[in-house]
Amino acid sequence: MRMKLLTAAWTVAAAFTVSSAALSAKTTTLTGKVGDAMCGVKHMMPADEAGCTRACVKKGSDYALIVKDKVYTLKASTDASKDQLDKLAGQIASITGDLNGDVIQVASIKAAK
Repeated sequence: MRMKLLTAAWTVAAAFTVSSAALSAKTTTLTGKVGDAMCGVKHMMPADEAGCTRACVKKGSDYALIVKDKVYTLKASTDASKDQLDKLAGQIASITGDLNGDVIQVASIKAAK
């Protein structure tokens, strides 16, 4: 009986943790330069920001959106989103998605005008 009660308590605690994480994310749109999370604001190859971004992503870095001095890690869940971020590397883009801390779960991507 005690084991069932403990299991139920852990299940409720886990549910609250998951729901509070979901509630803390908010949908937002930010505009900035598409880069990578490893280099952030300062690229290792400043003359070729797009090439540097692509090289870092191939090595495992996430794409990022750089807004002034702030770096937001972009989590793109579809191949189409990743392809679009690759095309916009080094360029200004507007990203819409769920913001949780410094991480954006990407919902849509548009080249900025």
